[in-house]
Amino acid sequence: MYTDKVMDHFSNPRNVGQIEHPNVVVKVGDPGCGDAVLIFLKIDNDIITDVKYKVYGCGAAIATTSMASTMIIGKSLAEALEVTDDTVAEALGGLPEAKMHCSNLAATAIRAAVTRYLHPPEE
Repeated sequence: MYTDKVMDHFSNPRNVGQIEHPNVVVKVGDPGCGDAVLIFLKIDNDIITDVKYKVYGCGAAIATTSMASTMIIGKSLAEALEVTDDTVAEALGGLPEAKMHCSNLAATAIRAAVTRYLHPPEE
């Protein structure tokens, strides 16, 4: 059902945790399944230098968030905005159709964090 890459990122998730003094923190969730991601980004000169996250959800949610985090470290904000549910799923060698919403959660968290950094809410 799951590829070896999905199982590896589920069993050995990368970049789990939180960053002290991040540039931006965003929480996104899927009320339909209960999955949620809290993502922390450290950004320097519009380059993502570090990413950490906490994820609550199924194995696919853990694997996709792990993979997505590896895809954006060292990337520009513009490159991070190009991460989609499809690119995350492709990087993992595919996901069952019923689990595609999990990769969307990771991509949504990245886009929300970058957008908040670029356009902070008015205080």
